[in-house]
Parts: sequence; C-alpha cells; structure tokens
Amino acid sequence: MTNVEYGIQISYIVAAILFIRGLKMLGSPATARRGNMMSALGMLVAVIATLVNTEIITDYRWIAGGVIIGAFIGVTAARLVPMTSMPEFVALFNGSGGIASLFVGWAEYQRSMAAWSDGVVAEGAPPIAFTSTAIYLAVLIGGMTASGSLIAYGKLSERINSKPFLFSGQQIFNALLLAAIVGCGVAFVYDPTEMYPVFLVAIGLALILGVMATIPIGGADMPVVISLLNSYSGLAACAAGFVISNTVLIVSGSLVGASGIVLTAIMCKAMNRSLANVLFSGFGSGATASGGSKVMGEAKPISAEDTYYLLEASSSVVFVPGYGMAVAQAQHVVKELGDVLEANGAEVRFAVHPVAGRMPGHMNVLLAEANVPYEQLAEMDEINPQMETVDVAVVIGANDVVNPAAREDENSPIYGMPIINVDFARTVIVLKRSMASGFAGVDNPLFVGENTRMLFGDAKASLSAVLSEFKES
Repeated sequence: MTNVEYGIQISYIVAAILFIRGLKMLGSPATARRGNMMSALGMLVAVIATLVNTEIITDYRWIAGGVIIGAFIGVTAARLVPMTSMPEFVALFNGSGGIASLFVGWAEYQRSMAAWSDGVVAEGAPPIAFTSTAIYLAVLIGGMTASGSLIAYGKLSERINSKPFLFSGQQIFNALLLAAIVGCGVAFVYDPTEMYPVFLVAIGLALILGVMATIPIGGADMPVVISLLNSYSGLAACAAGFVISNTVLIVSGSLVGASGIVLTAIMCKAMNRSLANVLFSGFGSGATASGGSKVMGEAKPISAEDTYYLLEASSSVVFVPGYGMAVAQAQHVVKELGDVLEANGAEVRFAVHPVAGRMPGHMNVLLAEANVPYEQLAEMDEINPQMETVDVAVVIGANDVVNPAAREDENSPIYGMPIINVDFARTVIVLKRSMASGFAGVDNPLFVGENTRMLFGDAKASLSAVLSEFKES
C-alpha cells in the first residue's frame, strides 16, 4: 500500500468517526448544530480523500463542474427556501440521494458488463453474484426512494392532494409488483450479462413501487414518511458503496439507514401505530371518508386585549407550536412573548409533539432558530401529567396533535394517537386563521370546548398585538 492509499484509508476512518460522533450529537437540541457541522466536516474529509484517489478519478473537469453547479444550487436553496417549505425540501434531498445511488449502480453495471461477458473478474474483486446483487439493490432502493420522495414532495407542498390515494385491489397490485421485482432480481443476479432488458424493466418497477408505497399515506403521517425515505436513501447509498467498494460510503449509508429506521420506529411509537399501519391503512383520509363523530358546538372568539388579560394573570403558560407557526413565521414573537411572561412571574414551557409540523424535529428547529432555551422545551410525556395545573395553554397553529378525538372518539381515523392534552388546561387559547381541519382532514372538538377561546388571524400578527398590550401596560 502506497503512502497515498494509506492516507486515504486513514481519512476514511476519520470521516467515519466524525459521522458517528456527529450523529450522536444530533440526538440533543443543545448539541445538534455542532453535530451537524461535525458530520459535514466528515463528509468533506471523505469527499477530498476520494477525489485524490487516482484509481477512481483521473480527470477533474467534470468533477469541478459538478461541484460548482451543486454548490450554487445548495447555497441558493438554503438562502431562498423558507422554513415552511423545508419538509418538501428535505423530501427532494432524499430523492436526490436515491437517484444518485441508482445512477451509480447503473453506471457500474454498464462498466462491468464487458468483463463479465468474458468471465473476467479482477484480482481481489468480489464475486460477480455479490456485485450484481449490490447493483440491483442500489438501483431498486434508489429508484423507489426517488419516486417516493417526489410524491412526498407533492403532498407536502400541496401540489397534489395530501389525502391518501386508495383503490380497489391495491394490495393485490402491490403484491404482484413486489413479486415481479423479486423475479427480475433473481434473473438478473443469476446471469447479469444477458439481462440488460430485465435490468431496465426493474428500474421502471422500482420507480412504480416508490409511487405505490407513498400515495396511500395521508397527510398526518408525512413526518413518518420523511424519516422512512431518509432511511431508504441511506440504504441505497450503502448498497452503492458495496457496488464501488467504497468503505466510507458503506459506513455513512449504514448510519443514515439505521438512524432513519430508528427514528421511524420512535415516531410510530409516539403515534401509537405500527409501521405497517402507517404504510397501508390510509391514515389521514379525513373524517368524512374514514368516520369520526361530527363536531357540534360553537367556537368562542377572543380578542388580543382579552388574551393579554388572561396571560397577564397566569402563573403558568404552555405554548404548543404547530405547522401554523411555521407558516406565519411566528417563532420569534413567541419567544419574545415568553420572555415577557417570564419577567411577569409566569412559568413558561414549550410543549413539542414528536410529529408536530411536517417533518421530524420541525418545531424544534424553529424554536432553536428563535433561541428558545432548551430547558424550556418539554416532550409530550413530560408535559401531559402537568397539564391540569397549567393556567393557559396557547396552541399556535397546531391541530391534529392536540385533537381530543384521538383520545375519545373510537370512530375517528386518528383514534389512539397520543396527543398533547391541552384541553386539560384551565384555559386554552387557539391561534388559527379559521376553523378548518388540520393536515389529516379531521374535525377538532377542541375548538368548541368550554375552556377554549379562538384567537383568529395570522399567528404572528395576533401574538404581536398581544405583546403590544404588555408593552403598553
């Protein structure tokens, strides 16, 4: 092994350590930003080490062009994409990882076919069956991730209907689709040199599978879908790593795949649902399509001035953020109001549901952006036992994650999903633009509760008006 090869392998080990350490740090809000930077540094080390490997790259002109174009797209997107669009942006990133793995597998197959046809296997190279299996998995998982992510993007951006798409015989169709994919895989691995048409068919089937796996999933399950697709992109990268015998790609892909699966399992547990239930039940199809009792009653509006009087007299206040806070970009006003309430002698907490927003950790990111202290954040299991002692619960654009129907109405499509029990607080103030249902399309009896007051309007403008009352008093 030459000094350069030795240095490359050491760099890969360093990159893997940085990946693992960064992933560990992402588990805490207090260290998440540093963990993200550490993981990015690990990726930079891995990329540089790969680029200096002359056995892989001999002409850097295309690489330089790709770096410039990719950097321009990345910087532009990071600066211009609003936080409300971040979930669908993440979905596109997942899809990009999937399609990249598909192309890597496809390119390696094209490169290897001539040698395989002659029965030539390079010294030290893995057996043809192993490599062809890795190629097929990279293409299959990558294609499924790419098309599934595009559907997720469409649903999250509301370019297509967020409700689940279900049709008669769907499970039979999916079973036949899976059987065809397995059959193509067996034929391809058995003799990859004569199966290029089958390989192309498999690519098409993988893309169809991604669509069929995502369209039955309703809006309220989108955070779970995002984490699952993220896991798929990691597994596809891992398979691509085996295809090109790249250690750091195998390690990083495995980490992303495993962490995505763990996160998916955690979120399913938080919703009291199995992964199979998420994928095949069509959750989020709405009360009219899936059942659920009709909400009866009349909402009780409240003004910003009366909201001020309630909050000014409170000794404990819990803010419950939802996607509406992201839409209104109200997180900074919420932070400022929390500071004012603390100065007024109130205990202030921020209760974050695991699936609030439209991607994992959506609300945590927004609150961190506004510099909300980490010690003020409370998870659902922590805050629920204390909710009966809370004077005022302020719900900011949240809906499904505070819907009592999940606890009380067995006919509701979200029945059994754990929620933040804001209705147990002495007073609930709900900030919404209207009485419309949430992303799952389910009516919310909280809005007409005896202890609930509705502060209608843009969340940022409404909270700013309440803040003004404090400043004028």
